[in-house]
Amino acid sequence: MAYKIRTLEKSEYTALEDFLYEAIFIPEGVEPPSKDIIKRPELQVYVENFGTRMGDFALCAECDGRIVGAVWTRIMDDYGHIDDDTPSFAISLYKEYRGQGIGTELMMKMLEVLKNAGFSRASLAVQKANYAVKMYRKVGFEIVGENEEEYIMVWEC
Repeated sequence: MAYKIRTLEKSEYTALEDFLYEAIFIPEGVEPPSKDIIKRPELQVYVENFGTRMGDFALCAECDGRIVGAVWTRIMDDYGHIDDDTPSFAISLYKEYRGQGIGTELMMKMLEVLKNAGFSRASLAVQKANYAVKMYRKVGFEIVGENEEEYIMVWEC
């Protein structure tokens, strides 16, 4: 499958809401939540006024002129927050584009962006049952904490 990774343009930031919804891990057999779940304050922190804060970076995967995935970072008090100097990750792809290496490439390109911007680490939170844990480890994230449902993972360059 031919695709390209590029910077998400400011005019495309509204697409982050779609990818925020796609980022919600839904275990097999569980009914997906209504799309308005992303309006909750604990989820709006990922997208609200994106592009206005330090650490706000976004890349997308484009296939046949359509954005099919996105990765973005921001310094925010989210599930993966470790301190006020470390950007947290969010990433997702439309279902039909998962499992093809696109997410791994998005992650690696974003880690490059962060490194070039002077950041020496990044964090994320991921459901323990999410298959993406493997991919996060593959690109260099390590588990530094956990609760009942999630791992907190950190990448350091």
